[in-house]
Amino acid sequence: MAKRNENKRESARILIVDDHPVFREGLVGVLAGQRNLSVVGQANHARQAMNAMEKLRPDLVLLDLSLPDKSGLEFVKDLRAIYPDMGVLVISMHDETLYAERLLRAGANGYVMKEEGPEKILQAIRQVLAHQTYVSSRMSSRILNSLSNGQKSSSPFSRLTDREFEIFRLIGDGHDSRDIARKLGVSPKTVDTHRSHIKQKLRLGSGMELICYAVRWVQTQSAISEPK
Repeated sequence: MAKRNENKRESARILIVDDHPVFREGLVGVLAGQRNLSVVGQANHARQAMNAMEKLRPDLVLLDLSLPDKSGLEFVKDLRAIYPDMGVLVISMHDETLYAERLLRAGANGYVMKEEGPEKILQAIRQVLAHQTYVSSRMSSRILNSLSNGQKSSSPFSRLTDREFEIFRLIGDGHDSRDIARKLGVSPKTVDTHRSHIKQKLRLGSGMELICYAVRWVQTQSAISEPK
């Protein structure tokens, strides 16, 4: 976290980055009644967020994983490279068991699912502002057990690199290689190379099998994330 916050401000400065206006406004409402927390800006995509950070210099960024112009995973890496002391808390609808470890490795200070509700989100915010890492108790136990036992994840997705995982997700969202290349700022040939590696690691026989598998996975994740 930005050290300039210590003893110089009464309130921690927070920037919200999420492409859903209703959720952004909901967060603003939750934070409005909190002591020592101040929302200084909002952004709905990565480019706008970078401009806002340069101007506002927030202490903490509340970041959605799904942004329209950039992978949230890649954006976290960008933030950490440019602003090493800035707090980054990811608030996402996606299952933490798939993303939390990757995002912590990328440089995020915490991960909380949107379905957890205001109290848990506030707990996560204050924990990250206190220079601590936040994940749910379930995820914390999973990570600690994995480290203590020296075990690697049994999920087939653990074999994928961060870039391969993002490409897999975009395939499941219905994007072809050219769309993915534009979104990630790489060449279609590079995307095709990643697709080949993904097929090998997931033991899929063809491009169509990869597409069908990715689409089913995205649909399953969407169903899991829907409010009960």
